[in-house]
Amino acid sequence: MRILGCSDYREMPWANGKGVTVELAKAMRHGRLLWRLSMAVVAEDGPFSIFPDIERNLTVLDGAGFRLLGEAIDLDCQPLRPVAFAGDIPVSAVIYGGVSTDFNVMTDRALPLPEVAVSSGQLAAGGLLAMFALDKAVVNDAAVEPYGLALVEGAAQVIGRVLAVRLFV
Repeated sequence: MRILGCSDYREMPWANGKGVTVELAKAMRHGRLLWRLSMAVVAEDGPFSIFPDIERNLTVLDGAGFRLLGEAIDLDCQPLRPVAFAGDIPVSAVIYGGVSTDFNVMTDRALPLPEVAVSSGQLAAGGLLAMFALDKAVVNDAAVEPYGLALVEGAAQVIGRVLAVRLFV
């Protein structure tokens, strides 16, 4: 098990240059992104970055949320309700009246889609479990600070609320 905290994360500009993302963790293979977990602040209406051959899953962590609109896409992004969309389809956010912070999962389209859900209790083994603490949490007897991340291969016992991401790599 690996536990990461805010001091382990790194800030970087959005691919479209219109904001900043906080990268929590990622995996690469042969120079290609397998998966990436990140957070971003959505403070105004505007376009999301385009990521060819990437599947995206987004969960609003705090704030009022926003709507993602694009060709054949109309997603209502509400707090703690994951939504999925293709990274290579242009979408724009329309905010609901304030700043929101979101949690992002990006995966290579060649991989199975990740499973993302607010969870606690016993989480079965299968894939790589990335558990993002929504409040103070304990994962397999180890403390995880709010907005900290626990990466586990195998089953996990969680006390507290986490946004659990099951990645299949």
